[in-house]
Amino acid sequence: MTDREPRRNALLRNLPLVAIAIVAVIGAVTLKDYLTFETLRENREALLSFRDANYGLTVALFMAAYVTIVAFSLPGATIATLTGGFLFATFPGALFNVSAATLGATAIFAAAKWGLGERMAQKMNASDGLVRRIKSGIDENQWEMLFLIRLVPAVPFFVANVVPAFVGVSLWRFVVTTFLGIIPGAVVYTSVGAGLGQVFERGETPDLGIIFEPHILLPILGLCALAALPILLKAVRGKKGL
Repeated sequence: MTDREPRRNALLRNLPLVAIAIVAVIGAVTLKDYLTFETLRENREALLSFRDANYGLTVALFMAAYVTIVAFSLPGATIATLTGGFLFATFPGALFNVSAATLGATAIFAAAKWGLGERMAQKMNASDGLVRRIKSGIDENQWEMLFLIRLVPAVPFFVANVVPAFVGVSLWRFVVTTFLGIIPGAVVYTSVGAGLGQVFERGETPDLGIIFEPHILLPILGLCALAALPILLKAVRGKKGL
């Protein structure tokens, strides 16, 4: 094997991640003025008419667009979630939103894991000191940590998609925790989208800060505490064993 072959293999492995980065930059520049609430408002009648005439096709096109937005980190993920509620009601809109978001997240996770993730995880495993202890702590609490980063509203979705790939999380665990972990937030925003008809009639804009209202935020924080409880118990038991 020549020296060029490892380099070529590394380049090929990084191509999906590079492609995502390029499309994300282009999308941020070209699509930011199109994937907006105003665009949804202006095209609402056409969207509803198309849905009524082609329900199955509308679902397929909507989910394909949502997967693309998430997979390439394009602007408009929140608008897509609202659109899911607007077109399909809270249910099955929430199911479509969660499924599409999970598929898109899995695509970028797989690209990151295939490109850089495996090598970074191997380097962390071979490290000593603090890095090794951090990696060991993550490995011991993967399920809990994955649920936490999905449930905490302050964690950016892109970060929650990429970081697990860099610490050796398996695809199965990522998919399960993503699908289940984003359900609370997705249901909230889908329900907001389901009420957009009245918002449009009043000439208003939706309250996207509703997830931080106490009656919604507190139950989500309760789920976060529940996810963090096993980590805390392990830490307490570890100290007692010293």
